[in-house]
Amino acid sequence: RMDPTFFEVTRTGEVLSRLTTDTTLVQSISGVSLSIALRATVNLLGGLTMLTLTSTMLTLYILLGVPVVVVPIIVVGRRIRRLSRTAQDRVADTSGLAGETLNAIQTVQAFTLEDLQSERFGAAVAASFRAAVRRIRTRAGLTALGIILVFGAITLILWMGSRAVLAGDMTGGQLAQFLMYSMFVGSSAAALSEIWGEIQRGAGAMERLSELLAARPAIAAPEAPFSLPESAGGAISFRGVSFSYPSRPDTLALDDFSLDVRPGETLAIVGPSGAGKSTSFQLLLRFYDPAAGHIEVDGVDISRLAPGDLRRQIALVPQETVLFGEDARENIRYGRPDAGDEDVERAAVAAAADEFIRALPEGYETFLGERGTRLSGGQRQRIAIARAILKDPPILLLDEATSSLDAESEQLVQKALEGLMQDRTTIIIAHRLATVKKADRIVVMDQGSIVAVGRHEELTGTNELYARLAELQFGEP
Repeated sequence: RMDPTFFEVTRTGEVLSRLTTDTTLVQSISGVSLSIALRATVNLLGGLTMLTLTSTMLTLYILLGVPVVVVPIIVVGRRIRRLSRTAQDRVADTSGLAGETLNAIQTVQAFTLEDLQSERFGAAVAASFRAAVRRIRTRAGLTALGIILVFGAITLILWMGSRAVLAGDMTGGQLAQFLMYSMFVGSSAAALSEIWGEIQRGAGAMERLSELLAARPAIAAPEAPFSLPESAGGAISFRGVSFSYPSRPDTLALDDFSLDVRPGETLAIVGPSGAGKSTSFQLLLRFYDPAAGHIEVDGVDISRLAPGDLRRQIALVPQETVLFGEDARENIRYGRPDAGDEDVERAAVAAAADEFIRALPEGYETFLGERGTRLSGGQRQRIAIARAILKDPPILLLDEATSSLDAESEQLVQKALEGLMQDRTTIIIAHRLATVKKADRIVVMDQGSIVAVGRHEELTGTNELYARLAELQFGEP
């Protein structure tokens, strides 16, 4: 439920490491170590009781030496916690690098950089190994320190007990009995010192998990959210919106951006790369909040709406289609999880996807591969369009939705989109002349601001930027 801002500054591999490696570590330590700690504690208390009954004087000497044993163990234990956290961070770095490399395996192989990525992964593994070795050495030192201190104390007690026997203050049998109980106490104390090191290791992992669990999304529903009108019309208003991405705080992605979109209107947004076209979609979906100004949908400030209620009114067909490791039917049903099979298939027909889906080995039940790798780019995009058709919202956002289609598929999908866009507010980020010409209005953006608004014929003669875009992108002088 975290907003995109969180994932801009946190690597996916880091999150996965905390959810898997750290959770497994905490589970393992809390299960095994607590059981051993309970047994060692019972043995320790029982041994101390018998020591007291055997010789109160020698037991007092032992208790006086407890701080000498406990304090170093606590100090070293804290260092183990820090080293454990560092080791887990290095494991997360390694997982993140592996995930990035595997997700981009075709790019890596296309540039013949397998050796380079192997070296980077090897360096990450080596850093993780070194961090683990430092932790293990410190923990081994803690265990050795605990054993030396405990059994050093027992040796001291043996010397003091021998003097007491020679002085006639206790018998040899009592000393032997006392030493036997001391061995119980010493072994239990040594076990507890080792467990303390394990607990500190788990505490380091728990700190990382706690940070993740304590994180709160910057985009959250207000305490008393407003509701959109029951008959949502799809009116959209941007009022003096300015915004910078958290990763680029000094660069304005939108600068005093104001725009009104009428219900049912089809609006095309054009502009050079980095003009802020996709940013307007991000803000309308409330993935981010603007630094200045506000956005309204049907007259309601979207910051007063629950994010889920707002997003249910909007369907997005992104430029880079995202498919899940499911079959074709479930990927389309993602637009409306409660949709029936017939609804899913009708949406596929409308998006010109039904034919190629039925040609797959198992039809709609065919597994599409991770991220839809078994489909072409155009096929993946038609699945995304079918998903939006199935959702059937009052507002439709198309981010170059036909950019990956061939001419024949584009014609089919364009016809389906025209039917979908009827009586629906549609905003299109367009790079194709056919899409631009059919829009009710065209908004020309540059450097985060609107520089012109009009129809195609009007803008080609009055706006130099649009005329240049028409020539370069649309192929029309």
